[in-house]
This record gives sequence, C-alpha cells and structure tokens, in this order.
Amino acid sequence: MLIPSPAPLNAEKIQRALEEFQLSVSDAQVLQIQQYIRILLLWNDKINLTAIRDPLEILYRHFCESMYAAVAVPVEYGRLADVGSGGGFPGIPLKIMRPELRVFLVESNLKKATFLAEVVREIGLPDTQVLVRRYEELGEEVAPLDFVCSRALGEFPSFLDWARSQQIAAKQVILWIGARDLPEIQKIRTWEWREPIPVPHSLRRLLLVGTAKV
Repeated sequence: MLIPSPAPLNAEKIQRALEEFQLSVSDAQVLQIQQYIRILLLWNDKINLTAIRDPLEILYRHFCESMYAAVAVPVEYGRLADVGSGGGFPGIPLKIMRPELRVFLVESNLKKATFLAEVVREIGLPDTQVLVRRYEELGEEVAPLDFVCSRALGEFPSFLDWARSQQIAAKQVILWIGARDLPEIQKIRTWEWREPIPVPHSLRRLLLVGTAKV
C-alpha cells in the first residue's frame, strides 16, 4: 500500500530537474522517486534524516546530486556499498538510476536503518540489503566491492584504509565532498585520485573518485 503524499512533486518537474544533471529516467523510476520523497518527509518528523524540508530542494540536493555519479563516474553495474547511508543517499538514488546494481546500505543507527528498510520495501528495490553495522565491522558479507560510496562520513583516512583493505578490496571509492575537504583527501596516497568533478548547480560541492593502488 502506497503512503499518502504530503505534497508530491509532479513527474514533469522531476524529469526536468534530472535532465539538468544529464540524467534520463523512466516513468517507473519517477514514481519510485516520488514514493521515496513521501516516505522521507513523513519519517523526517520523527528521525532527523535531512535538514532540508522543501521537496524540490530534496530532489536537487539528495536525488540529482546522488544520481549524477551514474553518468559522471560512471556507475553502471557491480556491487556498491553506501557507507553511513543515513537517509539513503547516495545508495538508494543510485539503485533507482541503475537497477542492475547490487547495493549494500551500511548504517549503524537502528532507527535510520529501519527507515532504509522501509524505503527498500515500499518502493521495491531487489538486490538491496540494509546492514545495521559500523563499516569497520564488515568484511566478507559485502566483499569484493566495485564501488564504495560516502556522502557525509568524514573520517577519511580510516575509511579509505578500510575500503582498500584485503577483506573489502574495493576497486573504486566515490566521495561527495565540499571543496574544503579536497586537500586533506588528496594527501592520502594509497589511492589514485581523478580530477574532482564539480557537482552541477552547486558552488563548492565535488565528486571525487579514487582507484585503489596496488
């Protein structure tokens, strides 16, 4: 049963916003985005999932910016872990955009993990698993990973050491960062960093992609 909408965005507005990020989606994917936003707004009254309350800003900041990695990196197939998933970004939007992905949503907060499981069930996302764990505790449950993603985790040295460790063996790491974090991350020499990718419609937000050095 679909959850009633507090103020849904219409399909045309969603399509138009995604096109600004070079993204093309089907009617079914638009419906999943609409359902996800409804659930997010309802749960956000009980759990602090996002400080953003306006549905259109949620669409741009959380959905469009997350999905942009699908074309900018690109992310198409494989196994992806979203570490510190919180409200499900970037993992769930990337799964909507690329249904072939096998996605692990890693979230240590039980209430947030419960929310993630609700979204996965409500909007119908196969091959998507919520793991209520700290990322440091994970190993063969998720490995090997093609992509490890994080949007607001911080802890860059320890996180990147974990991602390239033998038990995880991530091929690529994708970080959504502010420009101020860039120098700190680029000093970490165990990863080969691509040129930062500016996120459309933002002043200082970047996508940073690294490949593990052998």
